[in-house]
Amino acid sequence: MTARTFSEIVTTEEQVRAIIGAPNERVLKKEIARLDAHAKAFIEKSPFVLIASSDASGKLDVSPKGDPAGFARVLDDASLIIPDRLGNRRADTLLNILHNPRVGLLFMVPGKQETLRVNGRALIVRDSTVREALAVNGKPPELAIVVTVEQVYMHCAKCMIRSKLWEPLAWPDQSGLPSLAQALVDQGQLRESVEEVHALIEKDKAMRLY
Repeated sequence: MTARTFSEIVTTEEQVRAIIGAPNERVLKKEIARLDAHAKAFIEKSPFVLIASSDASGKLDVSPKGDPAGFARVLDDASLIIPDRLGNRRADTLLNILHNPRVGLLFMVPGKQETLRVNGRALIVRDSTVREALAVNGKPPELAIVVTVEQVYMHCAKCMIRSKLWEPLAWPDQSGLPSLAQALVDQGQLRESVEEVHALIEKDKAMRLY
């Protein structure tokens, strides 16, 4: 479906504001330029963060990162560091940072309806002392992402309330969803069977989690 399919397309900020209105003073004032005690506490409790980045042409990516709670470490009021664990080697976030350092972070804490948003500039580091401090089960990451903070604010709970993300009884039935192996085989038109790819995925989980 392309944009030309639609008859009413919003193209200006004036149109947006005419429809949804302007934010109130409380919402505008919640944005700060440093990591205060509240932001630090949230990051310390978070086992999961989404990192948004883009390449030089503007092509976007959002990558999930997860580890034991507190895996993202606050260095000071203006910076934090996130370990880059073993993955699929696409390195989308890392390569994007090399071309465009701007990133957006969305921290989540299981069961908490609010989220924490942090925007800033990133760089990739490999200092041995830094990596050792981020080790899990005795295994340090090969790389880490340092983010210099520019914007910090808490995001309200409405999306979590609507989605019922933390309410297991409201979770949708997963029947009909493909396995990762099935999706890889179909989307990549792989020669391997679903069973073979599934075995490789399970081996990867067992051998390369850290």
